[in-house]
Amino acid sequence: MKIVILDGYATNPGDLSWAALEQLGDVAVYERTPPESVVERAKEAEIVLTNKTLLGEREFSQLPNLKYVGILATGYNTVDIVAAKKRGIPVTNIPAYSTDSVAQMVFALILELCTHVQEHSNAVHAGEWEASIDFSFWKYPLIELAGKTLGIIGFGRIGRKTAQIAYAFGMNVIGYGRNPDPAYTHSNFKWASMDELLQESDFVSLHCPLFTETEGIINKERLSKMKKSAFLINTSRGPLVIEDDLREALEGGVIAGAALDVLSAEPPRGGNPLIGAKNCIITPHIAWATKEARGRLINIAVENVRKYLCGSPVNVVNQ
Repeated sequence: MKIVILDGYATNPGDLSWAALEQLGDVAVYERTPPESVVERAKEAEIVLTNKTLLGEREFSQLPNLKYVGILATGYNTVDIVAAKKRGIPVTNIPAYSTDSVAQMVFALILELCTHVQEHSNAVHAGEWEASIDFSFWKYPLIELAGKTLGIIGFGRIGRKTAQIAYAFGMNVIGYGRNPDPAYTHSNFKWASMDELLQESDFVSLHCPLFTETEGIINKERLSKMKKSAFLINTSRGPLVIEDDLREALEGGVIAGAALDVLSAEPPRGGNPLIGAKNCIITPHIAWATKEARGRLINIAVENVRKYLCGSPVNVVNQ
């Protein structure tokens, strides 16, 4: 059984092991695969694993030996699942592996917006505290989370985990989802419409998948409904936000700031409008990437392959 991993570096840059997968077949791991090399590298493979390397109609049409595709991520927009299905090729993803890590990142970003820990540390190391005539100084307004309201757009696993952390800080939570669950209750929680959530929240955190109907869900009109003191957090998918609109809102003081772990194109090329924007924190898509989360990802990927080989595939996204 020939197994090819097209872009293994992001998942495992060397601090984890592919040994469990190697027990299931002859494994070839490529750190990265440029588009023009996909077919050549995968042409003998029955099983291909990919994270962000694209597999479309062109690739499928030239890979007659291919029987299974495993996506090393939750999102599956990098693979043409229709092209796979018409060839009888199951495509699987990795659900729920990074829930804790992403929720943790949400609050790392929120806390940085509220307390500017790194900026204050930099100031101390630059000698500003030593030069101060007072025992304490701060360069930015400091914000307490207790009593503030967190609006969560997309109330699935990660949204709910984020809410749990918010409750621990004494925050109120507003949830918005396509199918609100009436069984979900908490003394500090309520379901609301999108407009209500935007108008009432001090922080708005995005946790919805990227579909046609969610692309550009945060745009000029919706940003204008937020409080001027509010912050936008996006650890989900970059294209959920119209980036030009967000930059305009930040520069114009429509909202107070934003913290993003994702952008519309990654890595950003050719002058993304949010690079250098006022009061905008950007991290390089790392919320998913703790060693613990990546370890779970590999374990689930191996189990997906094992189940497929046993004739009972799981986590199939193109049934």
